Amino acid sequence: MGDPFPFSSTPSSQFPENEPVYGWVASGFSQTSFPSQGPFEATSNQAEASNASAIVPPEHSLNSKVAIPRSVSSTAAPTRGRVSRACENCREQKVKCSGQRPSCQRCQESGIQCSYGDRKREKLARRLSDLTTRVESFETLLQIIYPNLDSLSAQYVEQILSDQYDSDQPLNHLPSELPYPLFTTDPGSPIGTIDFTDEDFNRDEKIQAMGFVGEHSEMAWMYRLKKTLHHFQQGPLGKDLDRNYVTKLNYFLDDTEVVIMEDVDLFQRPLPAVADRLVESYFHLVQPYFPIVSKATFLGQYKSFYSTPSVRPGKRWLAILNLIFAIATKYVHDSSKDTEANAHDHKIYFSRAWKLSMGDVTLLDHPNLQQVQVEGMCAFYLMTVGQANRSWRLSGISVQSAVTMGLNLRNESNIIFYSSREIRYRVWWAVYVLHVLLCVMSGRLPNSTEDSCTTPLPVPFAEEEFSRNEVEQLIADHEARTVFMQNLVSRSSTQSAERALIPELTRRQTPSPGRLSDRIASAAAHVLTPNVSLHFLHFVELGLIMRRSIEALYAPGAGRKSWRSIEMVISALNSRADSWLAKLPAEFRFLQGAPACERERLNLAFSYYSTKILITQPCLSRILSQASWDNQNESFCTAMAAMCIDMASQVLDLLPNTLDVAWVCRMSPWWCIVHYIMQAITVLLISLLIKEKANAGQNSRTIDNVSKAADWLSVLAVKDPSAQRAWSAIQDLLAHRGFETVMKSSRT
Repeated sequence: MGDPFPFSSTPSSQFPENEPVYGWVASGFSQTSFPSQGPFEATSNQAEASNASAIVPPEHSLNSKVAIPRSVSSTAAPTRGRVSRACENCREQKVKCSGQRPSCQRCQESGIQCSYGDRKREKLARRLSDLTTRVESFETLLQIIYPNLDSLSAQYVEQILSDQYDSDQPLNHLPSELPYPLFTTDPGSPIGTIDFTDEDFNRDEKIQAMGFVGEHSEMAWMYRLKKTLHHFQQGPLGKDLDRNYVTKLNYFLDDTEVVIMEDVDLFQRPLPAVADRLVESYFHLVQPYFPIVSKATFLGQYKSFYSTPSVRPGKRWLAILNLIFAIATKYVHDSSKDTEANAHDHKIYFSRAWKLSMGDVTLLDHPNLQQVQVEGMCAFYLMTVGQANRSWRLSGISVQSAVTMGLNLRNESNIIFYSSREIRYRVWWAVYVLHVLLCVMSGRLPNSTEDSCTTPLPVPFAEEEFSRNEVEQLIADHEARTVFMQNLVSRSSTQSAERALIPELTRRQTPSPGRLSDRIASAAAHVLTPNVSLHFLHFVELGLIMRRSIEALYAPGAGRKSWRSIEMVISALNSRADSWLAKLPAEFRFLQGAPACERERLNLAFSYYSTKILITQPCLSRILSQASWDNQNESFCTAMAAMCIDMASQVLDLLPNTLDVAWVCRMSPWWCIVHYIMQAITVLLISLLIKEKANAGQNSRTIDNVSKAADWLSVLAVKDPSAQRAWSAIQDLLAHRGFETVMKSSRT
């Protein structure tokens, strides 16, 4: 800003360098040159000099002022008087500056570069702005890395950010349209997560069968919802009624016995035509999503087994074969219209597999690769029959056996073929993703820590393409594989995995077309086409995000975090999920993808929406259970809760309006479709209750989707006892007056 009085000669405190010093004009102004005069020469300026001397005190002190004589015939160019800012050169030489832009007169005459520096205030303002920008960038970085820190480091970062925010930002509060708490929870837990239990899980067989259910299971959300409904209508729950609520909301079948038939022939096999159909169904409908076995290797052994009667494979291989038969038979039974046909055949195959590989003595044996596969497939089968608790335990055993085999580590052995190494990677990721899915269904934490895994992500090429030159080179060169994956998948969603996958020096290198690894990666990218293995890679990515969400938001320690730190975690995880979606190939886009990839698209869509629900559900839970709030809106919590509700509606939008069970088995992830429906409908019911108690208008889409979900559960219940229990639990919730009024009004 210019000087408001550019021609004033009065000294200003804003420009201390222009103040008079010791009776002389400060050297910041140039002195007028005078022609030399003799001591006795009279000039025309004598009168002026006399007048000037008249105003000088007779006694000259050190601080007295002396008038400056003015020359009429000065050779200097006329000046403007005081300027708002002198250039750097004039300031340094302490001479008067003309202030002309872009170059002052003195610099022009001297032929030197003229520059005007910032004022002191402007320098300070610019410095403050730079420091503020740096602080904001550091805060953003801390928020990004916060979900990946260990508990001690996370606590330290949280304290730093809390101290920063507490000094200049007020705490947020929940929306004012919710005038009182729906019901109170532990005040130390901002999202309902607790680090203790007041339940005796050994008191009876029903509670033993269900086991502990954590906050990331929809059963915990249903339990909280039912307590809220009871609180409004009849007051707080009594302890006995509270315990009954816990077990009644469990729609899984773990309280029913898994019958292992004792009289089965362990070496009996179905007819070749029947076996062929079952094997084809398995590899068509299950293998693309959970490649626990090697397709090429197994099919070669299977053909040899049926073509050569004298072949006697090992018990574990026979167990794998019977598990394939059991899973495929369960699928055929669920997808057929005949409710009685082949109803118990899958139990026969499973009994045979169990006796061959999972007997009492087998658990004492040291695991091998086939045992890892058997345990993983047993867990998958139990999930399909509604045994979530048992399935979660077996999947954990499978992961532990895989860790025993070193499958959780990158393998650099020179005695294992590259294709065999890649197959082992896929076995690890298959049992890993299965275990994470079961952790969500059961509300449990994963067995192994994320830092314990350095297994590279699976390459997105079909097993039959491993012998192709471009693919084989990619598998063999770890650095090329790293470059290829960096350009293909969402880096943010695998941030913690990258630390294991990419060596420190490799991460700092920039891509160079001349490097061999970059040429290999580029060649592999040119031959990549959409396929089921590419789908599996993105499915694994979602599993990594889902696992991180469980650990960061629902572990017992999360209940001791402040809400601000939880918001940071939710924001970071939500960004990871969005980054995953942005990187998704066009063929796998949920609504506009290729028709040939419809099954893969739907599987990714269900998993993605479920992951987003898992990430944003704490905000919805907070609105439901917050004990107090003020008039200020908590915008982040409200936005994330709205996103949670929208994701639940998106899940149900994936299901056709026509109730076709065959479509579910043929196109959707039929092995856990009831879980996805229950997760979505529970979120929608919570949103209905919140709006009902706040006297807010109901969303017709939400009401329609609740009815749609209930209808689908009713249809699936014909053959699935787990769906039957789920439907009964939902009907019990809808029978409460709060929901009954809403649903009736929607039908009128």
